[in-house]
Amino acid sequence: MKLTDREENGVIILEPTGKIMGGPDASLLHDKLYEFIEQDKKKFVVDLSAVDWMNSTGLGILISGYTTLRNNNGQLKLANVTEKIKTLLVITKLDPVFESFDTIADAIQ
Repeated sequence: MKLTDREENGVIILEPTGKIMGGPDASLLHDKLYEFIEQDKKKFVVDLSAVDWMNSTGLGILISGYTTLRNNNGQLKLANVTEKIKTLLVITKLDPVFESFDTIADAIQ
């Protein structure tokens, strides 16, 4: 997995590419998310358009970030969720937990 990040209108946009599985790749997403949280950033969009697959480790990172942010008056939203990831969210009953948007711009609004 590769990860790029940028800030737009006070919102941190994280753009992982590839598979979000266990190991050092997954910790990259976790570490970057928490690095921004420590900088008191409160609004995040995770763009999943280039994510091929995600396992329970990837879901755990999203849930952990979502919970940490929610408990600190922050937000984590998903954008460009692929059909594979949508199916995974439905199967795990996490689809109502995460706000999902068709575009990054919609998520920022």
